[in-house]
Amino acid sequence: MTETPTPWSAGAAYLDGRFMPIGEAAIPITDWGYRRSDVTYDVVGVRDGAFFRLDDHVRRFRASMEAFRLKPPEDDEAIKRVLHRCVALAGLRDAYVAMDCLRGRPPAGQPYHPAYARNYLAAFALPWISLVRPDVMERGAHLVVAETLRIPARSVDPRAKNFHWADLTKGQFEAHDRGADFCVLLDEDGHVTEGPGFNLFVVADGRLATPDAGVLEGLTRQSVIELAGELGMPVAVRKVEVAELRDADEILLVTTAGGIMPASRIDGRIMGNDRPGPVFRRLHDAFWKKRAEGWHATPVDYASGTI
Repeated sequence: MTETPTPWSAGAAYLDGRFMPIGEAAIPITDWGYRRSDVTYDVVGVRDGAFFRLDDHVRRFRASMEAFRLKPPEDDEAIKRVLHRCVALAGLRDAYVAMDCLRGRPPAGQPYHPAYARNYLAAFALPWISLVRPDVMERGAHLVVAETLRIPARSVDPRAKNFHWADLTKGQFEAHDRGADFCVLLDEDGHVTEGPGFNLFVVADGRLATPDAGVLEGLTRQSVIELAGELGMPVAVRKVEVAELRDADEILLVTTAGGIMPASRIDGRIMGNDRPGPVFRRLHDAFWKKRAEGWHATPVDYASGTI
């Protein structure tokens, strides 16, 4: 006899003070979080029952909220408890866990201005999501440099995570039309920034470099910088010219939703033997080995899922 899935098995959510199965979570379509993309967010991963860099993710989430002048009623410790309980309610050992802060709308009688709108927290835990499919991990992602430019940091600072993805989405359609997996966007001066949901490292002669501006200061990016230092690999945080990207020996894509991922082509040019390279292999294997040993791990409080 087939067991009927519980309503929590697809994921658990927290919305404006209440926990619920993910399928029941919904926000008002009149809120500015929806109508104006007036929201900030962060995503933390759970592997083998433990969060990775939970404190760092919540700290960055708070900094993003402050940048957008959003202040929900929950403090940082309350946010952590919410995330623990979402994972526990869903019963997940490997999870993709998101936290959002949305701006509502001003109540009747108040000025129609964001300063008067209510702010509230949303969070959810889903079964683990990877940015790339297993076959793409095996062969390496195919990239293109998009004609679309990244939104200027003077307008929307990418260090604060946001839903202003129109440039990234347009770039992804360029990649799709050119038969590639992902786009990479440049800034107004022609420097490399990032891709849709990931930071980049270029590798040349065993040296790594990652863009220093116009990007989210990713925590997986920071982890790679730390790990490269431990392994004796030279790494620089600096401006990266597009020519360096196109001429690289290897390109690494790094994100919470996938860890360290390889690329094997850029604008049709094949790197190495059209498969992931040795620097990727070394960092990828070391990253997941350290994760398995408890690096930056916070065990999930599964007892918090008791209803």
